Amino acid sequence: MSVWLQVIWAAAALNVVLLLGLSYVWGRNYAKFRSKHTLGLAAFGLILLAENALAVYIFYFHPELSQWIAAQAPIAHLAVGGLRLLELVALAFLAWVTWD
Repeated sequence: MSVWLQVIWAAAALNVVLLLGLSYVWGRNYAKFRSKHTLGLAAFGLILLAENALAVYIFYFHPELSQWIAAQAPIAHLAVGGLRLLELVALAFLAWVTWD
């Protein structure tokens, strides 16, 4: 497994952890305030959580897809890894703003 594939997997796993926390807070806020804004944040968190959980499964646990992805050109790993890292930075900032 290349370094960038490990970065992709680790970033997706960290995104899952951040989204679990954010979805909990946003879901709790929706239960308390019942506003469309908090409902939108909770739905956004759960959908992005599902996307990242699926990415972790595909990039690391699925026997055929993970091997197929590993066999692709390194530039593809770099591109996908860069996107996952940008998503991680955005979610970390959102978590900081939410818990501050």
